[in-house]
Amino acid sequence: MSWLLCFGLIIFKHAHQHFTTDHVGSGPQKMHHDATPRIGGVPIFAGLLIGMVILYFGEWQINSLFMVYSILPVWIAGIIEDLTKKVSPLKRLIAAFVSALIGMWLLDAKLVRLGTPLLDQLVTSYIVLNALMIMLAVGGITHAMNIIDGFNGLAGVVVVMILSALSYVSYQVNDIFLLGQCIALIGATIGFLFWNYPKGTIFAGDGGAYLWGFMVAEICVMLVYRNPTVSPWFPLLLVIYPVWETVFSIYRRKVIRGLPAGLPDAIHLHSLVYKRMVRHMIGSKEGAHMIRRNSLTAPYLWGLAAFSIIPATLFWSSTPVLMLFVVLFILCYCTFYAMIVHFKIKPWMTVGGRKQCPNEKERATSEV
Repeated sequence: MSWLLCFGLIIFKHAHQHFTTDHVGSGPQKMHHDATPRIGGVPIFAGLLIGMVILYFGEWQINSLFMVYSILPVWIAGIIEDLTKKVSPLKRLIAAFVSALIGMWLLDAKLVRLGTPLLDQLVTSYIVLNALMIMLAVGGITHAMNIIDGFNGLAGVVVVMILSALSYVSYQVNDIFLLGQCIALIGATIGFLFWNYPKGTIFAGDGGAYLWGFMVAEICVMLVYRNPTVSPWFPLLLVIYPVWETVFSIYRRKVIRGLPAGLPDAIHLHSLVYKRMVRHMIGSKEGAHMIRRNSLTAPYLWGLAAFSIIPATLFWSSTPVLMLFVVLFILCYCTFYAMIVHFKIKPWMTVGGRKQCPNEKERATSEV
């Protein structure tokens, strides 16, 4: 379903492109070459819905229906933004909070364990505090997934990697409902990725990114709540890449540069990888070269994400080990970012291995 709807949206782009496409240079984070449909969230949701229907007619009728109810506010807010470009980040974040509260009410998706005794006692004793924590966790992960959705295949493949880890652990603890949710979203995402990577003929948009983020967050919360053997640090390590990207971006904008935290810019880690490790190695501003550079950016970040997802999958029940890997990932991220900013990247790490000339270094420094 996802594959077919993407195909239809691409084939008939001329009929809807005046209100569904991203145009070249339409924002600081737009790195594509041609006007491209950004409503991939519609086919992704349709594919997920097929999986929900299958689960509904199995043993999980009520839960499947409630999951759809929970998704709708944040997904609709994202789709409206894709169509109108008039829904502010704050309004989309509020929609994510509403979806999180609906999930807490209908699916009993609550925080019961955070890995520290004092916090565990507080969140279980006070329902209001629990609701605030759920809003922060689910809303934060939802927004974080939108932050990393900057290049062809980047967020989509990271989501498939995260969901694969969640599928594995759901299977280990025999939580078949959550396993079904993961598989349904993996299938819908792969159908979209067929058209998104490497050529970027359709984008997920805010509708797709917020759908991915919310579903990942909700499955993480439910997995820990429903299965006492799963460490609460397992989902944190799984999503640490998008979460830390968001936290670091807020720090970079607000503290270092003195700018509003929500102001878009083009110096996220994935943007710097594109500008300093890929963009100078392929060619000119011709369309084929730009697409090629875009597609070569995401694998760097897939590799970075794997540094958290693989150990999380291996040690999903061991809180101390998971805590250690969270710290190690943050150190690796900051080191990698500093290496790029200070031009310490080795030639073998770049596509083509060519060093930047002094002019390029001066231009890149002014960007940061």
